[in-house]
Amino acid sequence: MVMGSTLSRSIVRQFHSHPCRQSPRHSAIKSPPSPWGTFQRIVPSSLQSIDVRAFPRRPVPSTIPKPPYAAQGLSSEWASTVPYHTPQDITKARAAGQLARDILRQAQALCHEGVTTDEIDQVLHEAILANGAYPSPLNYMGFPKSVCTSVNNIIAHGIPDKRPLLNGDMINVDVTVFLDGYHGDTSATFLVGDVDQQGRDLVACTKETLDKAISICGPKVPLSEIGRVITDLATKNGYSVSEELSGHGIGREFHCLPLIYHHLNDEEGLMAPGMIFTIEPILCQGLSMGVMWPDEWTISTVDGGRSAQFEHTVVITDDGVDVLTA
Repeated sequence: MVMGSTLSRSIVRQFHSHPCRQSPRHSAIKSPPSPWGTFQRIVPSSLQSIDVRAFPRRPVPSTIPKPPYAAQGLSSEWASTVPYHTPQDITKARAAGQLARDILRQAQALCHEGVTTDEIDQVLHEAILANGAYPSPLNYMGFPKSVCTSVNNIIAHGIPDKRPLLNGDMINVDVTVFLDGYHGDTSATFLVGDVDQQGRDLVACTKETLDKAISICGPKVPLSEIGRVITDLATKNGYSVSEELSGHGIGREFHCLPLIYHHLNDEEGLMAPGMIFTIEPILCQGLSMGVMWPDEWTISTVDGGRSAQFEHTVVITDDGVDVLTA
């Protein structure tokens, strides 16, 4: 799950109107032919402010261990330094990452025409609980659901709702689980039915940028190299890279240092053994600038172009990198 970077943290919450509203929070509009292909643009159903903290939550049994923020809807405890993880820590982080991977695979199987994102959330919520874990997004800073689902022109932090998926949609499902004291975080963009070639190309390039970024990781590599290789490949293919959202450290905390910027940057810091962080590039067809919805979670592209995202959690080892969510 991405973190806000250049947008104010008070505006871009780390994750996703009315309490009684039964209809979808957003609607789709038919627009003139788009330079970015054939798809349905998603827009908010109203510009009225929405308090998602008042939304009902799916129940979690008392037997499931919960992260500290869960009860009151708080955020992570941010330390001023990057945590370094022991082999025992990494074993637990790997278990959480492997569960997140398995849940994401279940999500892929659900992404079909006619299925609502709320139905996806319900199935994944129950699957996470069945494995003795807690869905990390649930009540994180008040986020009302257990996963994020971002469709077409939604950049990140989409809140699952009653809109059924349509043939030609692209949907990113972002899964984070809290298992045995550690978080594991991963996401992917899936194709629903017959997605046009422009959409397929965007998804393929985004996946390639993640793979290439992971491949250059290792001890003493500048963290800024991640942004360089992602931007080089994205620009070569005609896409922009979101500068408003970043990857992040993860482990006992859902979010912690280091922040991982996917765009060109001159941030200081070198990778070192024991670091665990997410890499989660977001590529856009048009402008990468985001617009915050009235729910104060959902972020859409400013120009209506589509975006795609892929994410893995990685750990830096003595001689390279290991993907904990692969």
